[in-house]
Amino acid sequence: MSINIGLSEQERQGVTELLNKVLADAYLLLIKTKKYHWDVVGPQFRTLHELWEEHYQALTTNIDAIAERIRTLNGYPLGTAEGFLKNASLKEHPGDLPNAEEMVRRLVVDHEQIIRNLREYVDQTSEEFHDEGTSDFLTGLMEEHEEMAWMLRSFIEGEALESGKRDKELAGKS
Repeated sequence: MSINIGLSEQERQGVTELLNKVLADAYLLLIKTKKYHWDVVGPQFRTLHELWEEHYQALTTNIDAIAERIRTLNGYPLGTAEGFLKNASLKEHPGDLPNAEEMVRRLVVDHEQIIRNLREYVDQTSEEFHDEGTSDFLTGLMEEHEEMAWMLRSFIEGEALESGKRDKELAGKS
């Protein structure tokens, strides 16, 4: 059955391509978040382990929603590692196991890259493809990534404050 939702085939195809890029980045970010969740060690273990569990659960929900949005537009979501790697703007760090703070920093960088992409895609889906529904959907995803990035940045800032306090205390004892 043909689809008649007020968007041309070309518009729906353009939106599907953008959504598959969003899906690819979401999958790579999920993999990184899961990997860091498994591998984090040190005094921040419990805090980060739990935070990243919350994040990867939210990412999993978003991945399903992105794929369903693609199907709503009569497109097909990517479904292979090769497809995700080809379409993602995020990069992997194979064979590298950073410390907890660097894990957090890398995830912040990734969330911020996704946020910048989503800002561009929100405009593109609205202005070029006239798909306000997807534009709104992407805005919601962007807001979720902004919150996750904020939480991660707050962790790093908190660590820096604690480290500064310890340095002052040690300096006062000498």
